[in-house]
Amino acid sequence: MKNTLTIDKLKVSVYGEPSEMGVAAADFVQDKLHAAIAQRGSANLILATGASQFPFLEALKERDIDWQQITVFHLDEYKGISDDHPASFRKYLRERILDQVKPKKIYFLNGDAEDLEKEMAHYSTELEKHPIDIACIGIGENGHIAFNDPPVADFEDPKLVKVVKLDEACRNQQLGEGWFPTFEDVPTHALTLTIPAIMGCKAISCVVPDERKANAVYDTLYAQIGTECPATILRKHQETVLFLDRESAKKI
Repeated sequence: MKNTLTIDKLKVSVYGEPSEMGVAAADFVQDKLHAAIAQRGSANLILATGASQFPFLEALKERDIDWQQITVFHLDEYKGISDDHPASFRKYLRERILDQVKPKKIYFLNGDAEDLEKEMAHYSTELEKHPIDIACIGIGENGHIAFNDPPVADFEDPKLVKVVKLDEACRNQQLGEGWFPTFEDVPTHALTLTIPAIMGCKAISCVVPDERKANAVYDTLYAQIGTECPATILRKHQETVLFLDRESAKKI
């Protein structure tokens, strides 16, 4: 099952099951990577994390992709946690895909770096050197993309990477997904790619399953474009597809 619609510039594809959604998103990403490799011999990719990405990453691993030509970045990381912490996004990506597919190069955002300003400056420089062919993202329950929660989202942000304070809704989502034992254990700050860094990518695959995301999906598509729901900005991107399952699409 597949239904499609377009809101402003944003293409939306709705599938019955999360597995179907994941396969469709993986096919879209594969096509963008193949095109980049065919054009210039390499491709640059951003990967997201979180429970919402499981079906997509499972499907992406199975695609026929020349990972030896691909440089990988990721969206965000908690401030102050090590790369072996159970909630670390670096650990998540290594275990769920990167250790298996072995890309040419991986740039990790080290939230536990001693000098965060230096870390963010280095990461920003590498992003500038590697224009992103496709970013794989999700949408938070509060409408965030990466860790750009409504209170800190800035559509005109001068930076590519910054430290942000996580709002309560975002922290509750991380708790609800099982990454931390208590709310107090959820970090209060994170390093994140900014909204201009994401919007500057040539293409964006946005994977959003689950009924708990239905309100955020509705707002993304129909609310006024603004930082009250940061994901609304995706409606201005030339080459973004929002992949939904029937549960996340319930309100549209």
